[in-house]
Amino acid sequence: MAQRTKNRKKRSSRKISTLEIQNPNAAGIDIGSREHWVAVRPDQHAQPIRCFQSFTKDLNELADWLIDCDVTTVAMESTGVYWIPLFQILDARGFEVLLVNAHKVKNVSGRKDDESDCEWIRKLHSYGLLQGSFQPEQHIRALRIYLRDRDTLVRCSASHVQRMQKALTQMNLQLHHVISDITGVTGMSIIRAIIDGQRDPLVLAAYRNRKIKADEKTIAKSLEGDYSKEAIFNYMIFTKVKLKNVIGRLKIY
Repeated sequence: MAQRTKNRKKRSSRKISTLEIQNPNAAGIDIGSREHWVAVRPDQHAQPIRCFQSFTKDLNELADWLIDCDVTTVAMESTGVYWIPLFQILDARGFEVLLVNAHKVKNVSGRKDDESDCEWIRKLHSYGLLQGSFQPEQHIRALRIYLRDRDTLVRCSASHVQRMQKALTQMNLQLHHVISDITGVTGMSIIRAIIDGQRDPLVLAAYRNRKIKADEKTIAKSLEGDYSKEAIFNYMIFTKVKLKNVIGRLKIY
């Protein structure tokens, strides 16, 4: 019993460490699709928590307000893609911006509204408890967007080519079996002619490029089938427009 009392006295006599402010001029932002809630230190403004809409004009007003409040560093959640416009504006205005994973900024029990969320983010950031996600240089971010967009377009292109092949198979047109790529010069010339109303296999085969291994006779034979208006309308017209747009955008890269 005496030993327990002695241990308690030792524990009580230990110096209790407290958190120190690391970022006194920090702000916290709760990102939303239509509005952003922003919190600054209570002594920096009479209204330390404000709501700004997501319009560009409002985002610039948000940045101006932070400058008036002497804020130098900002922490925000990486919510969807809604953070990108605000991040770019604040970064261009010279703020240190921390993009924080939302899972690492889970609110304590009882804090459910946006106002307390932004204040909670500010407090965590002021104590240096938040770690920002890696953000590359602007030119790297731009290149990453191009690469992701190109990957999406390539996958979309493959999907539309499959729809074209399906339409040809439904009409028993074996064009994709006699030429290696129906999206090449010969294939697209023939498909566009079919969409424009041409049905004569010999006329269609005359679009053959000299580099194609199959002769005109074989191509003409593959183009004998049941030209279904439904298949052409539902698949090939739709695909013609879409594929043309996709291929045109891919040329940018």
